[in-house]
Amino acid sequence: MPEVGLVQEEIRRRNAGTLLRHVHLGGPTSRAGLAELMGLNRSTIMALTTELSRAGLVHEELPTDTGRAGRPSLMVRPSADRFYVLAFDVAVDRLVAARVGLGGAILDRREAVRPRAGPDLHRVVAVLARFGRQLHRAAPPQARCVGIGASYCGMIRPGDGMVRFGPDLGWVDQDFGAELGRRLGLGLPVAVGNEAHLGAQAEQRRGAGVGFDNLIYLHGDVGVGGGIIVGGRLLGGDGGYGCELGHMVVNPYDGRPCGCGSSGCLEAEVGERALLDVAGRPAEMVGRAAIRSVADDADRGDPVAREAFRRIGDWLGIGVANLINLFNPGMVVFGGMLCDVYPGAAAQVRSRIARNVLPVARESVRLRTAALGDDATLVGAAELGFAPLLDDPLGICAPVPQDTITGRCATPTTARREPPARCG
Repeated sequence: MPEVGLVQEEIRRRNAGTLLRHVHLGGPTSRAGLAELMGLNRSTIMALTTELSRAGLVHEELPTDTGRAGRPSLMVRPSADRFYVLAFDVAVDRLVAARVGLGGAILDRREAVRPRAGPDLHRVVAVLARFGRQLHRAAPPQARCVGIGASYCGMIRPGDGMVRFGPDLGWVDQDFGAELGRRLGLGLPVAVGNEAHLGAQAEQRRGAGVGFDNLIYLHGDVGVGGGIIVGGRLLGGDGGYGCELGHMVVNPYDGRPCGCGSSGCLEAEVGERALLDVAGRPAEMVGRAAIRSVADDADRGDPVAREAFRRIGDWLGIGVANLINLFNPGMVVFGGMLCDVYPGAAAQVRSRIARNVLPVARESVRLRTAALGDDATLVGAAELGFAPLLDDPLGICAPVPQDTITGRCATPTTARREPPARCG
C-alpha cells in the first residue's frame, strides 16, 4: 500500500475508535450528532458506522421520537450484547467481579468479603478467578470478551500489573496481574490500575465530573488515595506512582503514625481508624459499617460523633485546600469511605477552603461525592479493560463470519447481586 494509503488507513482506524468511544461513553448518539462531535461530514460518519456495524460493535436504528420534520438521523448504539470486559475490584474489605458490556452497563456481578489477614495474593486470585470464570460461562455464546481490567488498593507498576506496595495488607512486589490472568485462563492479559486513579477516571468520564477536564478524586478505604485529572488526562508521575495524596503530610508535629512509615499523613488523620478512634469506637470495630454507624450517630445529634467529624473534617479540609491551591481543579470528588465521611465533615472542609485557598481558585470549585458510589473503582477497571478495543476497534474486531467468533459476552439484563461470600 502506498504511503498515502497507509496514512489514510491510520486516520480511518483512529476515527473509528473515536466514534466508538463517543457511543461507549455517551450512549446512543445520532449520526448527525457524531458528525458534529467529531468535525466530520455525514458521509464519512456513515462509512465508519457501516464498518463498525459489520464488526458487530454498534447497531443503528431510527429514533423513536424526533419531534422534527424531515428524514431523521439514525441513532448509533453500542452493542452491549456482543462485546464485554471482565472487571475486578480489590479493596481492603471486599472483592468484586463484574461483566460489563460495551457502553458501560454492569450486566452481572459477584462479591465476596475479604478478611484483613495480611498478604493474601493466592486467596484473592482464587476468588476472583472463580468469579471471572462463572461470569464468562454465564454469558450467551454469540458474544466476545475483549479485555480484562482490575483495580487494586495499592501502587501498581504500569505495564505488567505488579503490585509494588499495598501497605494496608502488606503486599510488596506481588505479581497480581499475571497470576490472575493465568488462573482465569482466557488468553487475555489483565490490565491493573491503582483504585484511586481508576476512580478518578471513572468519575470524570461517567460520574460527577463529566464535562470537567481538571478534577481531583479522593478515595477513602482504610487509608486515602487520590487521582488527579489535568487537562482531561490522569497525572501519573515519572514511574506511574503519582497522586499518592493520602501521604501528603498535613500534621507534621504531633500527627498520627501512618502505615507508610511517616506520621501526620492525610490518610493517617482522616482514614478509617482516625475517625473511629476520635469517635471512641473500640479497636475491633472496623469497616464501612462502623463508619456509617458514626455518621448515623452524628445525624442524630450525638456530640462525640459530631466532634469526630469536626476534627476529621478539619484535617481533610487542610488537605483539600492544599490541593486546590496547587491544581486549581474545577471539581473535587469524594469517593469510597469518604462518601460517608464528607457529608458530616463538609462544613469544616468548606471553612478551611474559605480560610486557606486563594480567592480566584476557590470561587468556582465544586465539591461532590462520587456519583458512581462504591462502583467508581470497578467502573474504572472496566474502562481499563476496554481501552485496547476503543483504541483500535477495527484492528481488534475486524468483521468475521458469526460462526468463527470465539469468546463470550453478556446480554443487557439486570445485574444479579448475590449475597457476599467469604474468601477462602
